[in-house]
Amino acid sequence: MEGSFKGILYPARLPTFHRYPAPSSIAGLVQWFWIPEWNIEPGRSSRQHVIAYPASNLVVQPADVILAGPTTRASHRDLNGTGWAVGALLRPAAVPLFTDNPGALRDQEVVLAQEELHSAVCRAMKAPDGGAHRERAVEAFVVWLGSLKFVASEEALLANRMMDVIASGPDVSRIEDVADSLSVSPRTLQRIAGKYVGLSPSALIRRRRLQDAAERTRSDPEADLAAIAVELGYADHAHLTNDFRKYLGFTPSGYRKSFGEAT
Repeated sequence: MEGSFKGILYPARLPTFHRYPAPSSIAGLVQWFWIPEWNIEPGRSSRQHVIAYPASNLVVQPADVILAGPTTRASHRDLNGTGWAVGALLRPAAVPLFTDNPGALRDQEVVLAQEELHSAVCRAMKAPDGGAHRERAVEAFVVWLGSLKFVASEEALLANRMMDVIASGPDVSRIEDVADSLSVSPRTLQRIAGKYVGLSPSALIRRRRLQDAAERTRSDPEADLAAIAVELGYADHAHLTNDFRKYLGFTPSGYRKSFGEAT
């Protein structure tokens, strides 16, 4: 089970939350599965803030199945009552299974008619059993994806490799770095990013860097913010602050100060 809270701005607010790696049989289609479960007291709610991974998610919830497109900014969701979701963070190669224009789904969700998937996951989640229901739900999701017998094209697999390179670390700070690593042109990357992700390569790099910066700011409260900026490839502290303010709505120092308020 994956335990990282990268991308989650206030882990202390989380309900029960688990991540499960995708098995090798569908590793080309799914990065990981994620399952939150919650039971909020009547009259109260729990606000979840995220700076999401730059990808689409296929999500089963009690009422329906949705495809959530790539996001361009931090977002939040208010949880109340009792509920759950079982989501799959999709690899770029899987996106054509569900949409031919992921860019049109930026910051949006659409309901998909996937009754077989919905029924199988709901059956698993409605029978809690010391956590085993979550594993059964993931297994049902995996079986359904396998039943599609999808074979990714070479271009789709290149899109996967593009994302892997971008996620590899702070040394990748420009589209040219990614292009050189994959021995393709920046223009090719622009095209496949638009087709399989719905965001530009520059936006993908910026999101990874911002996620890393938020995680470092949160997890190491004594670290110097200017040093974090340099470590992650920002020109200086001011550029880090500008990215925080533009995409998250607050400054790095303000984010640190908010931790006590978020518990």
